[in-house]
Amino acid sequence: MDGIFSIGVHALVYLNHKQRSLTSEALAENICTNPARVRKVMAKLKKAGFVETREGAAGGYLFRGDAKALSLDQVAAALEVRFVDVAWRSGDMDMECLVASGMADIMDGIYAELNALCYERLKRLTIAQIDQRIFSQQQTPHTEGGDYEFFV
Repeated sequence: MDGIFSIGVHALVYLNHKQRSLTSEALAENICTNPARVRKVMAKLKKAGFVETREGAAGGYLFRGDAKALSLDQVAAALEVRFVDVAWRSGDMDMECLVASGMADIMDGIYAELNALCYERLKRLTIAQIDQRIFSQQQTPHTEGGDYEFFV
């Protein structure tokens, strides 16, 4: 993963929380990345209908829709995220060895299954739930590496 999913979710949660238009510079500052990277992500979220843009002095991006209904699998799909992917494949289909000739396709199938499981889990988590969780952290201790009670 290249961080596009984190940027997208962060931007949507922040826009939902602020309930006003924010520039790519303001989003980038909060996300801790650069505005060009934010604009690239926001273009895909706009195409999916999750945000709209406004021109002028008060311009920027505005959250559009229902944060309680927008699930993270929808965000991932809009951003075309593959959670498990590799840039290199082992073996060679033209080799006589069954392991060498068959391993890449087997691994591709495993990665596809893992991605499907990620998307399935993300259906159960919404932008509103993340927003709520952030603002209730004072009552819930943060655990190192994340707390997965969203998925229970």
